Amino acid sequence: MMRKTLQDKLAILADAAKYDASCASSGTSRRDSSKGGIGSAGGSGICHAYAPDGRCISLLKILMTNFCIYDCAYCINRVSSGVERARFSPEEVVTLTLEFYRRNYIEGLFLSSGIIRSPDDTMADMVRIARMLRLDHGFKGYIHLKSIPEASRDLTDEAGRYADRLSINIELPQDASTRRLAPQKRPETIRAAMADVRLAREASRDRSHGGKRPARFAPAGQSTQMIVGADAATDRDILGTASRLYTGYRLSRVYYSAFSPIPDASAALPLIRPPMMREHRLYQADWLMRFYGFDADEIAGAAPSGNLDLALDPKLAWALANRHLFPVEVNRAGREMLLRVPGFGTRSVERIIAARRSGPVRYGDLLRIGAQMGKARPFVSLPDWSPGGLTDSAGLRARFEPAPQQLSLF
Repeated sequence: MMRKTLQDKLAILADAAKYDASCASSGTSRRDSSKGGIGSAGGSGICHAYAPDGRCISLLKILMTNFCIYDCAYCINRVSSGVERARFSPEEVVTLTLEFYRRNYIEGLFLSSGIIRSPDDTMADMVRIARMLRLDHGFKGYIHLKSIPEASRDLTDEAGRYADRLSINIELPQDASTRRLAPQKRPETIRAAMADVRLAREASRDRSHGGKRPARFAPAGQSTQMIVGADAATDRDILGTASRLYTGYRLSRVYYSAFSPIPDASAALPLIRPPMMREHRLYQADWLMRFYGFDADEIAGAAPSGNLDLALDPKLAWALANRHLFPVEVNRAGREMLLRVPGFGTRSVERIIAARRSGPVRYGDLLRIGAQMGKARPFVSLPDWSPGGLTDSAGLRARFEPAPQQLSLF
């Protein structure tokens, strides 16, 4: 067998990393290399680029290896899979990161890995990479490590001292699914590791009695990734799990990764729930939970199935299912209700509230504020606008549904 070159390994392991999400890099502490070192992070130090499917590509995003001793049914790199394997040494990852950075291809490193030998051995190599970058090469760019929940607490603690963000995969939305599809992983171990990261982050923000600040620990926070579509969990189940994770572990983000098995080439029927559209709707619903005051049950409860409407964004679908709450009087409604109006974003709502102090807000004012009145018209009333019977009209949903498309038979 021919020995793989560094370029061969990069092609394999960069492609294998596309299944890992949570590579956002905002929120870290400010560091720069003006007084020595290389790279920068914080402020505008990380610039984001996004692939067509929404994943961030601004970082060198690779697996250390796609060899794995685990046999998770939903993972392309499971031990029973026939994929081509490769493995970087820690020194190779460091070299790639520095060389890509110097060429202005990347602003940082996103590093994940299959499990080789044991969780501790794998995590030790990942920590060694981060340590070499920070201490040996003075690298001040962004580092995101996918931590291994079964690894020792000491290794996780050390990882948090070098990485800007740590993430631990929750795997699947329901514990029973994790036990069935990933029998070598225990949901209790995963949650315990996430709790350890939360406690370490909280401790890093507490000053000692003498006023000394402790060492920084994952300043950009902790995130997780959830596989959706590999089991029978509904969108309500998925969002409910995400809500509990946000509350229980103070996560920066929950990332949803659509499970999409390769269909038979001869299959004539499309997927009933296209996985990438479902992933997109879950991200929109997640945004509503984090910034608009919605909870999981009301977002996914608009349909009896507990699944999000794939044809409409979740906020609009909720409004159509709750027409009795509309139209909203823009000049009298509270912030919470204004945030539930389709076409009103958080900035628009703040501007509306500020504008009301100077007098009644009118239709033209909303246009200048930046509200999307094409969506908002049926759901608001103003001194110079009333939707009349539009709010309760039978054809309102059809106004917002995407135009039908002719399917190809070839």
